[in-house]
Amino acid sequence: MNLLMNILWLLLGGLVVALEYMLSSLLLMITIVGIPFGIQTFKLGLLALFPFGKKIVNQESEAGCLSTVMNLIWILIGGIWIALTHLITGVVLCITIIGIPFGMQHFKMASLALTPFGKTIQ
Repeated sequence: MNLLMNILWLLLGGLVVALEYMLSSLLLMITIVGIPFGIQTFKLGLLALFPFGKKIVNQESEAGCLSTVMNLIWILIGGIWIALTHLITGVVLCITIIGIPFGMQHFKMASLALTPFGKTIQ
């Protein structure tokens, strides 16, 4: 079932979202300062390719509060807008019964888009 839903996801706009994340990841990685943010954007792009059957897990970090600081910078620079876009899209998709599974995936992506540092996708 996850395979069918992932195929529908790709055909109905998921591929475009994933390509946008990948392109922005490459643009961020051009500069040395943007590499950590580019890696997180790449993580969002991978989730945008095949979101069904994946879950987001907090990972134990030995970096201390570095992931918290990076999440705050991420939110201030643009993470809030990415998360709001996913939330609004999720709400619009949940209006119809058929769109509910796709809306739930956008909610999952919104949580990762808000604070991507210190999280992994399984």
